[in-house]
Parts: sequence; structure tokens; C-alpha cells
Amino acid sequence: MPLSEREQRMLDELEAQLRTEDPRLDTHLRDSRPGGVSVRRVVLGVAIAVAGLAVVLLGVSLQNVIVGVVGVAVMGAGVYVLSSRGSGDSSGAGRADAGARAAAGGKKKESAFMSRLEQQWDERRGQGR
Repeated sequence: MPLSEREQRMLDELEAQLRTEDPRLDTHLRDSRPGGVSVRRVVLGVAIAVAGLAVVLLGVSLQNVIVGVVGVAVMGAGVYVLSSRGSGDSSGAGRADAGARAAAGGKKKESAFMSRLEQQWDERRGQGR
């Protein structure tokens, strides 16, 4: 079911607001698939895992345990690459850098959207007492 015109307009506004408030997050999200894993990592991980499987089969055909173990290790590395998120903004250094910038720049300007949500939350909590 397609979005209504009003919903599409609201979504576009939220996207524009995200781009202006956090350009690094916007870049990270654009470079990733919806599942959070980049296509490049999926292809690389599958290629490494298939190569590891080939090495395991080679070890079986040669009846060499060491070659088989190396193949299993290569397959494990492929699965690791496939499932990892990379070293982008999720690193601890990136979070520390963001914290230092926030401390140096003072309180971050709040958006109207977030202010409205906080106001609604406060109203709900006040009524519930």
C-alpha cells in the first residue's frame, strides 16, 4: 500500500532534518543496506566462505587434515566478514569523538520535532499522576 501524500511529505521532511542534523549518520545509512550490512561486505564474505569451502574439499580429496582445518578457518573468516558491520561510526573512537565535540560545542540545538515529542511525553506523565 503506497504512502499518502501527507505521509510522503512528512517522511521527506524527516529525512531532510536527519541530513542536516547528523550528516555522518546519513552517509552511513546511505552506504548500508536496510539490514545494516553493506553489499560489498556480503559479496566479500560469501566469496571468502566459498573459497574456504573449496579448500576444505581440497583437504578431503588429498586426505590432509591440516588443509581441511585451514579451509574451515577461511570459511569462518568469510562468515565473520559477512556478519561484521565494519569500522565506521560504530567504533569507540567515533563515539568518544562525538562526545568531545558535544562537550566543546555546548548543548546541541534541539529540533522542533523532538521538542514537541518531549512536550507530549511530559503532558502524558503529568496526567498519569
